[in-house]
Amino acid sequence: MPRRTSLRVLAAAAAWAATGLAAPLALAQGAWPTKPVTIIVPFPAGGGTDAFARPLSAALTKQLGQQVLIDNKAGAGGTVGAGIASRAAPDGYTFFMGGAHHAIAPSVYPKLDYDIEKDFVPVGLVSNVPQVIVVHPGKVAANTLAELLADIRANPGKRNYGSAGNGSSHHLAGELFKLQSKTFITHIPYRGAGPMLQDLIAGQVDMAFDGLGSSAAHIRSGRIKPIAVAATKRAAAFPDVPTTVESGLPDYVVSTWYGLWAPKGTPKDAVDKMAAAMKTVMNTPELKQMWTNLGTETPDLYGEAFGKFVSSEVKRWAQVVKASGAKLD
Repeated sequence: MPRRTSLRVLAAAAAWAATGLAAPLALAQGAWPTKPVTIIVPFPAGGGTDAFARPLSAALTKQLGQQVLIDNKAGAGGTVGAGIASRAAPDGYTFFMGGAHHAIAPSVYPKLDYDIEKDFVPVGLVSNVPQVIVVHPGKVAANTLAELLADIRANPGKRNYGSAGNGSSHHLAGELFKLQSKTFITHIPYRGAGPMLQDLIAGQVDMAFDGLGSSAAHIRSGRIKPIAVAATKRAAAFPDVPTTVESGLPDYVVSTWYGLWAPKGTPKDAVDKMAAAMKTVMNTPELKQMWTNLGTETPDLYGEAFGKFVSSEVKRWAQVVKASGAKLD
């Protein structure tokens, strides 16, 4: 075979091989997911993140036709799990569900092994839940915000509040409360909202500034008592609980939001399909009702718009940390 003809045959064979390889690759990408998907939750089971992550994962399992599993990786106010997620293989089979805690962390943790804005791809906002001031009914007799403030001032340094950990939204909500009400309460950090709520229910801590989503069931059972919702309007699921705005703290408005990210480098196809699946299931009557019962509305913020929201929250909480002088305990 002449050399020129041989080269043409080899080139054609190479082109055919490339086409043959490209077709299964495109098919594999288009078929995502072809195996179970894991969502890393950086807090223990039973907390606010779990309250939304587990029903969402169950709905996504049905929508995607593959198991969507929750992997709880707790520690250091949610930063341990975030670091693990940032280093996960960006193959479309690991996602991360964090939240307001991760917008606060850059301002309170001097050395993080991840960057929430640079090491992740924003998928979508899962929920935006107002925080609620809750107390142990046997330890704190107050029924209104005015009575609670009077109690704290009558017992300087004796009241304490639990949080999901240093740098969590619960922690900063407590510091902001102290700043705006000119009171002092001792901070007791836990390894997540779940363990904190267990101790609040048991009377080991006096009060908490918790996301309404994780407190809702315990409020309904009477195991903890709501004092006020940190919002401008009352929560539809708890219309009898007044807001902080109407109770005398007009600037105390705090929410605990949760969102979904993918590690940087995750194929756009997988990110887009996850966002589409998430939008579909969150607009079903079942999840809409569940979100309402947890004290929040269903958000509609995905991709770049969600990323911009996260950036604005990082800046906002940096200002709160500076003003409050909050430090790690």
